[in-house]
Amino acid sequence: MVQRNNGTTKTILITRFSAVGDIAMTIPLLYSACRSYPEHRFIFVSRERFGQFFINKPKNLDFIGINLNDYKGLGGLYRLYRELSAQRPDMFADLHDVLRTKILRTYFRLLGNTKVESIDKGRREKRQLTKSGRGNKKELKSTFERYRDVFTRLGLPFTPDFTSLFNDEKACIDDLRPTIPPKGNDRWIGIAPFARHKGKIYPMEKMEEVVALLAEQEHLKLIFFGNGPREEKTVDRWCSNYPNTISFVGKSNFNGELRLISHLDAMVCMDSANMHMASLAGTPAISIWGATSPLAGFLGWNQDKEDCIELPLECRPCSIFGNRPCRFGDYRCMDIPPQTIADKIIHRTEQKQINNADNHQQGKRPHGNGDFRLLPHR
Repeated sequence: MVQRNNGTTKTILITRFSAVGDIAMTIPLLYSACRSYPEHRFIFVSRERFGQFFINKPKNLDFIGINLNDYKGLGGLYRLYRELSAQRPDMFADLHDVLRTKILRTYFRLLGNTKVESIDKGRREKRQLTKSGRGNKKELKSTFERYRDVFTRLGLPFTPDFTSLFNDEKACIDDLRPTIPPKGNDRWIGIAPFARHKGKIYPMEKMEEVVALLAEQEHLKLIFFGNGPREEKTVDRWCSNYPNTISFVGKSNFNGELRLISHLDAMVCMDSANMHMASLAGTPAISIWGATSPLAGFLGWNQDKEDCIELPLECRPCSIFGNRPCRFGDYRCMDIPPQTIADKIIHRTEQKQINNADNHQQGKRPHGNGDFRLLPHR
């Protein structure tokens, strides 16, 4: 049996292995929990590459990056348990709740005498949400609230206070020259038009029309984000055809992208990891939703529902993750006029600048996550 820590200091082990957006969504709650309990030690375990997200992390937060291919099967997970048990955790927070983490937390509960809690993903209510023809679909609990519930059940309630990885400042991007020129008086609009599943992607031909409309605005500079040769090819073609455009596809890692995003006036994206990266940088995300919906609880931290662009169709959402083919075959949920999107981007960007100026004068900071509000624990 693993010997646990003594005294008032506790060690809390947290696991979440995938995907990029889900990892990004843990950070606002994780940083808040660490700051609320500076006497405790928090250890986040995930894939090695996700360590790039943990910028300016609290001093009592450690990151352990692993390669899951090294821990296959029951034997591999038992070996992972043995390695992690050397940290002598008092509590285990499973923020993933898949077979791998269920086995891992069972080892800790039975062999390590560790207090264990896991996320309630609300799978049943999410299935109900995606059933066709159901009117008045209700908004489900936010994933952020589901994460926080895990800590509350462990006896660690807290009030979230996260605004940005960069503490409301702009990160240093000197190392990104000459790809990214000085900002000057331009307004920078990030555009991340890609996503993992087709049901989340605004059609490329329509997005190019949006790009053409925005490129006509001399005061705007469009910066494209993406990854991989196919995405790079698409963006390079756009940049060669339209002025005021810059490709940042494949130019840096997560760390560099996050630092650049902190300088954007807005990020235009799908229901994708880029929305959550914008949230971590304190940048407004104008998000386009097709097969999925903010009702499922995946709207980015501190993002405004007014910045969500979507059509009021009864068939939406038909999928939680956007991975189901359209039942009609035409993805009508993405039949949004490019002019509507361009107008929204221009209007909301201008409005954000006005609001930010007012907040700066009044000493206020943005608060909340759309309509998601967390009240202090008493």
